[in-house]
Parts: sequence; structure tokens; C-alpha cells
Amino acid sequence: MDYQEQVEEITTTAKFGDLIEFAYPIGYSHWGVYDQDGYVFHFAVADEKQLMNNIRTYLQKIFPVCGDLLLGQTRIRRVPLGEVNVPKGVHVCIGNTRHDFTPSAPEQMRRRCDALLDQDFPYKLFTLNCEHFATFVRYGKAVCNQLPGRTKNKECEVATESFTKIVSPEETDAGPLRETSDFFNSHVW
Repeated sequence: MDYQEQVEEITTTAKFGDLIEFAYPIGYSHWGVYDQDGYVFHFAVADEKQLMNNIRTYLQKIFPVCGDLLLGQTRIRRVPLGEVNVPKGVHVCIGNTRHDFTPSAPEQMRRRCDALLDQDFPYKLFTLNCEHFATFVRYGKAVCNQLPGRTKNKECEVATESFTKIVSPEETDAGPLRETSDFFNSHVW
């Protein structure tokens, strides 16, 4: 089945919040989250200056099996599934069985997608990558199972915290404020 046929199959069977895996022929995958009507949220190339664009274009000619090379900044984008830049030979599928977690409610996934859309992030292979993003949206935990030597299904707390600061800033700020309030409320003045 060619790539376009795979895309068509996914768009007829996928549901909002499904993990979309783009399995590259060189042994790693790009990840996204299915929205609806054939669209996917994913880590994409951020807006960049001409010099960085020239460097990326040159590297993609040298390494054509890599799709979009994420260098430096990335941006969460919502694009048609068939427009995700992938190399020849990629296999695209619904990858919901690759992680051992219970999916969040659709409302929570929608809130995460909406909050993270068009946000820029530095791409960091080990601590902030496309699989971290996709699993955070689906499960509320950022996980990357494709890194060699890493424990499978282990949350990357750095990535979870980076995304949570944008999606739920009150959760990350509540701790210190609560402590201050408790301090003042617990003392007799």
C-alpha cells in the first residue's frame, strides 16, 4: 500500500486523539495526534530565517530518509495528514498500542491541542520531541519509547512540565502561591 493509500485509510478510521505514527525506514518514527477531517497536530518546522532554511534544505538532500529535519525551534502545527513532510518508504499508521497508558478524556485532549497549537519549542531529542508531544496530548504524560537504552513507558517529567506550563499554568503556579497563603493563614499576627 502506498503512502497516499495509507493516509486515506487512516482518515476513514481514525478518531480524534489517536496517535499517528510515521515509521521511517531508518528505524525511528515521527508522531502526531489525529484531529478530525484528515488533519493531524504535530511537531513541525518553526518559522525560520533564510540561512536556517538553506541549511535544512541542504541537510535534507544529504539525508533524504529523514523527512523534515527538526533543528532548533519547532512549532506545533495542524496540517492535513497527507501534507506532513515524510521520506519515501514511510509507513503511517494509528499507533495507540505503542504505550501502556489509558487515554485522557477527549475534552482534555482537545484542551491540550488547542493550548499548544502554534506554540514554539526547542527540539531536544531526549527531553522534548514529537513523541513527547503526542503522548502528552493523549495521556497527559510525555513519553518516548523509541530512545535506545531508555525504560519504556517512563514519563519524561521535563517534557510534561514544559507542556503543562502552557496548557495549565495554574497547576504549575499553584504550589508556591498555596504555600504562601498557608504560611500567612497559619500564623497568628
